[in-house]
Amino acid sequence: MAARRSTGRKPLTIMVSSTVYGVEELLERIYALLTQYGYEVWCSHKGTVPVIPTKSAFDNCLLAVENCDLFLGMITPAYGSGRDGAGLSITHQELLEAIELKKPRWFLAHDHVVFARNLLGNLGDDTAEKRERLTHRKSRILDDLRVIDMYNAAVLNDVELKDREGNWVQTYIDSVDALRFTSAQFNRFQEVERFLAEQLAKPDTVLAKVKERSA
Repeated sequence: MAARRSTGRKPLTIMVSSTVYGVEELLERIYALLTQYGYEVWCSHKGTVPVIPTKSAFDNCLLAVENCDLFLGMITPAYGSGRDGAGLSITHQELLEAIELKKPRWFLAHDHVVFARNLLGNLGDDTAEKRERLTHRKSRILDDLRVIDMYNAAVLNDVELKDREGNWVQTYIDSVDALRFTSAQFNRFQEVERFLAEQLAKPDTVLAKVKERSA
């Protein structure tokens, strides 16, 4: 696929938020794809997240969420490390921050996470409080039940259905699924952004089209 032509404007920044364990190759391919589309990609795995030396790693990651234009979150079977072992992982905190700030956001969730959520929900363990009472043995299939909390946050599970906005979470089984979604969403977004930039740079063209449609 050919690289996208630059519009001369500062590229949009997109933060890719994910644990690294088990998805290193996928993160590499997503980074390459988004870079090819012309985005500035902030990804801790690639070392491209802006770092302020006087801040902690957690604070730098949350600041990146605050400053990015777009947010792509990945909910994988690996939960990631927490601040003190018992607290929320940084990936979980980034997800919550993006939602709190109402960032334009897209989420991918591995099928294992969705399956576990549905299974436990059908068994009556449909809240974080109920799941905390369960004994869960860490495995490659799912290493922490809090990934389900991440999914519920992303789909705005606690918000009335009629009031949910920005709650699309795409399930993926393998890298092909994940890359298809990423390509479809961000290639299109870049095309729209470029079209608007080109049209706004030609006010006479815009005015003529407005008059034509009004005639």
